[in-house]
Amino acid sequence: MRHATVESVMTSPVVRVAPETGFREIVALLTDYNITGVPVMDAEGRPLGVVSEADLLRTLAAQEDSGSLLPAPESAQGGPGGAVTAADLMTIQPVCTTPDTSVVAAARLMSRHGLKLLPVLDEDGRVIGMVSRGDLLRVFLREDHVIRREIVEEVLGRIDGVSPAEIGVEVNQGRVVLSGTVPEPHLVSIVVNLCRSVDGVVSVTDRLDSGGAPAGVG
Repeated sequence: MRHATVESVMTSPVVRVAPETGFREIVALLTDYNITGVPVMDAEGRPLGVVSEADLLRTLAAQEDSGSLLPAPESAQGGPGGAVTAADLMTIQPVCTTPDTSVVAAARLMSRHGLKLLPVLDEDGRVIGMVSRGDLLRVFLREDHVIRREIVEEVLGRIDGVSPAEIGVEVNQGRVVLSGTVPEPHLVSIVVNLCRSVDGVVSVTDRLDSGGAPAGVG
């Protein structure tokens, strides 16, 4: 059993921009493709940065508004002639990932760095995809019967001492309820933790009996 990888959820081919791409063109791309950001790449396809909706909104928020009592925040400094380009707006040296990274590792990476987008790089360091928070959350849209089958066949069926026939598995909207009997108390936590690690599982309720009292709710 292994988690889904970034390759299975990423957006590819990539909508990309060059450092000199202008503000309005970036806005149009995000709108046309219904995306929340674009990577900024050099001529060889390597990442220089990412421009997100938040970067664009900072420019909008910095515009003069005579009706507002709040001071305008600083905006990106434009180049010659006042033009604001991707190079002015982008977050430099973005954190990146690879196609074979698990969705769990990618989610932790995004959470740790407070990111909404991750460029996905090939072995040569070129951008081949983009993954968003929404892409990672798609694993929770797995059908309940698919989750149940994986638990029965790839989790319970591979734990020494555990008989899948002795354990009931109910899955409803990603919420798993385990019931039945395992032969040894220490196997309860193993079963529960492995079920929690299955893609699409939201929660696991433990009603397993190891020969004594039920272990409780997880």
